[in-house]
Amino acid sequence: MIDTGHPTLSIQDHCALVGLSRSAYYYSPAGESEANLHLMRLLDEQYVHTPFYGSRRMAEWLQGQGYPVNRKRVQRLMRQMGLEGIAPGPHTSHSHSEQRRYPYRLRDVAVVRPNQAWCVDITYVPMALGFMYLVAIMDWFSRYVVAWAVSNTVDVGFCLDALEQALAKHTPDIFNSDQGVQFTSQAWIERVEAAGSAVSMDGRGRVFDNIFIERLWRSVKYEDIYLRDYATGPELERGLGAYFEFYNDERPHQAHGYRTPYAIYSN
Repeated sequence: MIDTGHPTLSIQDHCALVGLSRSAYYYSPAGESEANLHLMRLLDEQYVHTPFYGSRRMAEWLQGQGYPVNRKRVQRLMRQMGLEGIAPGPHTSHSHSEQRRYPYRLRDVAVVRPNQAWCVDITYVPMALGFMYLVAIMDWFSRYVVAWAVSNTVDVGFCLDALEQALAKHTPDIFNSDQGVQFTSQAWIERVEAAGSAVSMDGRGRVFDNIFIERLWRSVKYEDIYLRDYATGPELERGLGAYFEFYNDERPHQAHGYRTPYAIYSN
């Protein structure tokens, strides 16, 4: 559907017309061996259950499953995937020492209404032939997914795309993230503050400071990604579009008396 030789329309214009992100259009399988991709899939599934496992425990767990891997290999794969245990270590959320830090503003705060607080995070997405990354912005109170985007890299660009989608709908009082380079970048901070939101950041290695979006990752992976085993970026983007529509509009949440996120968010 995209004509790269069109005389007047750019790739960006074509993607906008067909509802496809540029990162999905340019997707190509990541350059890992089939064996490493299999290990990365196993690591991702185990991390959803035990996010407090660092590379040492993950290596021991894989060895217990019959895979003769050493810790150095596991460290490299986890770094590639953007995974870290609760204890600080290298991952996608590795922060730059010169970037400004912000306090965690949600500790002991009662979040009682939509758009009082939003949270954002990035997760690794295993594919049949490689991997991609998913960013999502969620309303803390309703669990409503306000915006999301996928990319084959973890630079700030696709995060800013999701941010613009979200801010076009509303502006939260507090915007919480981890201390990753994407969310401590000048471009991200300036856009959030320009919108009038207070920047909040998790403590280093405190995965449970952003617990609701961690639960979202568990849901989207076990209810969609692991079942579908997407092969291409466009397939992933279409599938996630359908899943997040289901998640927001149809999937009931026990915490809200089995009402859907949209029913709570739209009140």
